[in-house]
Amino acid sequence: MNAPDKATEIKALIAGIITFFTALWGWVGWAVALFVFCMLADYITGSWAATANGEWSSTVARQGLWHKLGEIVALAVAALCDIAITVILNTAAAPMLGDFDYKNYFTLIVAIWYTFTEMGSIIENAGKLGADIPPWLAKGIALLKNKADGEIPIKGKHEE
Repeated sequence: MNAPDKATEIKALIAGIITFFTALWGWVGWAVALFVFCMLADYITGSWAATANGEWSSTVARQGLWHKLGEIVALAVAALCDIAITVILNTAAAPMLGDFDYKNYFTLIVAIWYTFTEMGSIIENAGKLGADIPPWLAKGIALLKNKADGEIPIKGKHEE
């Protein structure tokens, strides 16, 4: 087997894995996975920045972990809200509500909001490590986070 064939097999394997996980948990799952990745990256870069600047403290690190746990709990509550709404829409209340297509909005929005929060913190940590941060990048992340804070309309099929 030559190198181009091996590269094609590796690409096919990666595409297959991504396809499998997308079918398994959908795009909301990828949003949650991205949030978890950013959360870990924020903790690691924050620890590096604190160590590099001689400011590392186990108390502060522990507080950071508690903060991360709070984010996970908030995301879990959002997921529970989505589950409750789905159950309600699939019960006797469904005829009263009309034809309403609901797809895990709370989980997705909370995951995206926390992801932007974590990305902003990662950028701050990179600056503390000495990297030049383009001002537009930090502003762009803050803008996206603030946009997620805005009103997000949820439309039923009958309103389209």
